[in-house]
Amino acid sequence: MTMAFLRKRSKAVVKAEDAMDQAPDLAIAAATPSPNPATNLLIADVALRGGGALLKRAVEAGLLGATATSKRKAKDVVKGRSLGQSLVGTMIARVATRSVPGALIVGGGLLAKTLYDRKRARSAKAEGHEKLDELARKGRS
Repeated sequence: MTMAFLRKRSKAVVKAEDAMDQAPDLAIAAATPSPNPATNLLIADVALRGGGALLKRAVEAGLLGATATSKRKAKDVVKGRSLGQSLVGTMIARVATRSVPGALIVGGGLLAKTLYDRKRARSAKAEGHEKLDELARKGRS
């Protein structure tokens, strides 16, 4: 009884296996813009951050558009946000995504704010529309 894995491999089999081992490297090299991995990492980072920023703006405008404002006004509101407002939003998102306690704190705060706004629905809606109008004016200028 001869075991197949103990037999000596032919030169053709060895060459074929070597070619298959190199194939993934060649495929990856052909799929990347640069042969330098550091450059590819930089390109990927820029593309992801740029794409993420575009997606973020689209989601923000979509959510604002869903709250009975026009699409044009929603875009103006997103553009009119101050640097401070953007930084606070980014910091809150980072706290929420970095840890479970952070997610619980931020989620709980957002839930409390939503319930508070629903309790005072009319005045909260009026306040919100005033604030959106102000941000839209800033975004147009």
